[in-house]
Amino acid sequence: MPDITTIIFDFGGVLIHWDPRNLYRRFFASSGEMEHFLAEVKFAEWNSMQDRGRPFVEGVAELSAQFPQHEHLIRAYHEYWEESVGEPILGTIEILRKLKALHYPVYGLSNWSGETFPRIRARHRFFELLDDYLISGDARVAKPDPAIFGLLLDRIGRKAEECIFVDDSLANIEAARALGFACIHFQSPSQLEEQLWQLRIFQEMQ
Repeated sequence: MPDITTIIFDFGGVLIHWDPRNLYRRFFASSGEMEHFLAEVKFAEWNSMQDRGRPFVEGVAELSAQFPQHEHLIRAYHEYWEESVGEPILGTIEILRKLKALHYPVYGLSNWSGETFPRIRARHRFFELLDDYLISGDARVAKPDPAIFGLLLDRIGRKAEECIFVDDSLANIEAARALGFACIHFQSPSQLEEQLWQLRIFQEMQ
């Protein structure tokens, strides 16, 4: 097995908090009503199409045509999108800094709209720690499709067996593992750091 040379991070839920509920809570009297709306419009499925490159204007128009009674709520996600993004996950950012101090190349692979990501990228300097990243909206293919992993590997000049892939989505982890990546299913910064120790990534710090 090749030595691990590279660590690849997902963004939302790993480096920075993201949840559409952050935006939608103020539109509903109860969490139950909000969850019913998200399930009724199949929000996750709809939003994934923006992650694959569909323009927001097109996505909003299409879903509003299907659910005209919810048009104001559908438009709200586009208009107030930044409210869905929370604060950086500081523990993971510190791990990034440790990896850079050990001279590990670190990269990003995220399902994110190519329209909206630049607004968040401009607000947070921690993205500068990454050597490079690939956004699904720009690639027009999203995790867990194996094709996006191949695009990233080609871009960074690595083999899957050389890389650790960190993501909070089990589906994405399973897809990466099938391709030969070493994987960490992210649950918390402390859990991530512990597993990096187990993989002997931080051994040089002793």
